[in-house]
Amino acid sequence: MTTREITSEAELRELIGTPMPRAAAKDRRTLHERDREWLAASPFCLIATAGADGTCDVSPKGDPPGFALVLDDTTIAIPERPGNRRADGYRNILANPHVGLIFLIPGRTDTLRINGRARLIADAPWFADMEVKGHRPVLAVEVAIEQIFYHCAKAFLRSELWQPETWQPDVLPTRARLIKEVEAPAESLADLERHYGPAYLETLYR
Repeated sequence: MTTREITSEAELRELIGTPMPRAAAKDRRTLHERDREWLAASPFCLIATAGADGTCDVSPKGDPPGFALVLDDTTIAIPERPGNRRADGYRNILANPHVGLIFLIPGRTDTLRINGRARLIADAPWFADMEVKGHRPVLAVEVAIEQIFYHCAKAFLRSELWQPETWQPDVLPTRARLIKEVEAPAESLADLERHYGPAYLETLYR
């Protein structure tokens, strides 16, 4: 069998069909009250970006539920906490402001999706509203909403993501062992195990 590549939207539509009217028309540009409630309940999101050269990044962001701050009906802000300082997504935003976000609620099989244009904010009066345990954000991603809609549950149902009986967290070595084997840092395995051990929780906001 030879590989058959899809090179046009016509070929794509021939293969997967056209969306149902409800799906095609479900996106909006402003927050509904239910969207605000979803954001208030969500402790986790993924931010997708692409640089001017097409280089892509998807970064996870998480905090207590409601960490994504609603500024108005068409604008939200997401805080940045101390991390690995690579700033891959943020460098992309500086070159190309278009972003895609998916907000999750643990146990829910549907998601809230937001697409829009982002800018990086170093400080603002509303930073005080994003403090956690006395720590202000390092910076914030302010997103002007261009498209918002709910995504169906099928991916979560197929993967059984929220079914504890399917979880296998020990199928791979620990985080420290993965780093030592894959990235080969100078630190010893014992040092890495200590770093990613119980004390790691103490560095989440510093």
